[in-house]
Amino acid sequence: MMSLGNNWDLTTHSYGPTRPFDGAQAPAIPEALKTIAQAANSTVSEFPQIDPDICIVNYYTNSGKLGLHQDKDESKSSINQGLPFISISIGDTAEFMFGDTRDKDQATKINLESGDVLILGGESRLLFHGVSHVRTDTAPSWLKEETGIRPGRINLTFRQY
Repeated sequence: MMSLGNNWDLTTHSYGPTRPFDGAQAPAIPEALKTIAQAANSTVSEFPQIDPDICIVNYYTNSGKLGLHQDKDESKSSINQGLPFISISIGDTAEFMFGDTRDKDQATKINLESGDVLILGGESRLLFHGVSHVRTDTAPSWLKEETGIRPGRINLTFRQY
């Protein structure tokens, strides 16, 4: 995991301008990535537009998982406005779960394939969500050939503090 823009601190569950392990400022979000996230956001008229100042980059190996959780550590204003977070999947397919509770047996499960974009905002902003598993060797062959991407999944999650 790494952060672009504001840094996510796993220990304090908070965002800040610097990384706690070395005191350095987190790298800026590249403008091209911001543009992609905002273009995706603009396709959903029900959600407010964001100016992303956070991008969490997660790499999942083929045994990677992420338990059901809520993303609720942004500012109260961001949460109250229902500002969306925008998730972009790259690489192998992940089984994504979401629901009203933290119960994985009651969660809805969908496959997020390479290139898929998921946007949760408005009333859906605080849904519990996670990754139950990554499906081995499902990345598009052209992606592997042109980039040499490792097996697994990369997820970019954009949000506005």
